[in-house]
Amino acid sequence: MKIAVAGTGYVGLVAGVCFAEKGHNVICIDIDEKKVELMKNGISPIYEEGLEELMKKNYKEGRLDFTTDYKNAYKDADAIFIGVGTPEMSDGSANLEYIATVSRQIAENVEKDCLVVVKSTVPIGTNDKVEQFIKDSLVHNVKIEVASNPEFLAQGQAVKDTLEAKRIVIGTKTKYAEDILREIYKPFNLPIVAVNRRSAEMIKYASNDFLALKISYMNDIANLCELVEANIEDVAKGMSYDPRIGSNFLNAGIGYGGSCFPKDTKALKYLANKNGYKLKTVEATIDVNEEQKIKLFKKAKDRMITFRNLKIAVLGLTFKPGTDDLREAPSLSNISELLKAGANKIYAYDPVGIDNYKKIYPTEINYVDSPERAIEDANICFIFTEWKEIKEIKPETFKKLMKTPLVYDGRNIFSLEEMKNNGIEYYSVGR
Repeated sequence: MKIAVAGTGYVGLVAGVCFAEKGHNVICIDIDEKKVELMKNGISPIYEEGLEELMKKNYKEGRLDFTTDYKNAYKDADAIFIGVGTPEMSDGSANLEYIATVSRQIAENVEKDCLVVVKSTVPIGTNDKVEQFIKDSLVHNVKIEVASNPEFLAQGQAVKDTLEAKRIVIGTKTKYAEDILREIYKPFNLPIVAVNRRSAEMIKYASNDFLALKISYMNDIANLCELVEANIEDVAKGMSYDPRIGSNFLNAGIGYGGSCFPKDTKALKYLANKNGYKLKTVEATIDVNEEQKIKLFKKAKDRMITFRNLKIAVLGLTFKPGTDDLREAPSLSNISELLKAGANKIYAYDPVGIDNYKKIYPTEINYVDSPERAIEDANICFIFTEWKEIKEIKPETFKKLMKTPLVYDGRNIFSLEEMKNNGIEYYSVGR
């Protein structure tokens, strides 16, 4: 099937590459000519394990292409997937300007019957509006229908989550649209959940917000564990054996980040308020997460007289391992607080996130190429991301290299006993 994909971010590019991998002819559209040229040359604009390899393979084999020419890309496509961003507005609502722009371009250029599929995360009811907007703006006499097909990928394992998804959710208004989507996903051989469009939109928000809620709940319990001298890891282990709870998303730490959970919790809160309803669990999730992000900074501030002229090591900048995404990363909140508190000798390490971080802090931070260089002669070390390279540091290395072995671990990487035995003053979460 001939598929056009609007947007080459995490949603659009991963979807397009995976559709091509399953045998469809795919063209990905982006407005950035330099970005398109990079992708044609086999360079992925985002870091995702396995993505660049599949991108090169399918481009070379002729099933995948990239263009800025949306007019030709849309005019004869069998299906057009919209995977552009829906960034958060100041009031928590989703900005649908990119969706509207693509919808208008589709309406003005499509020349054959076509299914338009919204893959971006959008507020409930958006698919209805997109369909009406396109029909109102159509130039040619063609049949257009809009379907919802939300993504459920986790950054860092997006390709695997797409090719081996637990389920494909499709939201349609007619059997015609459902049949086309079933045909597109037939080569994936995955379970399909077919519902109406508004239910599909809600499934996406409800799923993400539930996972965010689990994280905030465990962080809340972890904070109480510290006060009553319980260990959150032991508590999580005991909980995990209950099949009603499961073992995923039970790790305590310094909160969630990324492009989905923060934005989607705020968007659902906004939607509820707009409809005169208060989602108390979601609001609590947001509040706990905001406080949790700088929990360890506050502990360090209570411990220190000043941060000025102290060497501060920061290990991990991205919001999670396996991605170069910095959106809502806890490191951003903490480094901002450190700078405001007078820190002027911050040395940061991250295996893939430094280039993106330099766009935010080009001169305020010293970037290094190894964890050891970051912690050498450091007075304090903060750990914000559990990268493999950071987890592999031996406890004795902190003692050997740091001027004062003082470690604030936001991801509970190291053993309390081992750090104590190595003479390290060690603070973690809920332990």
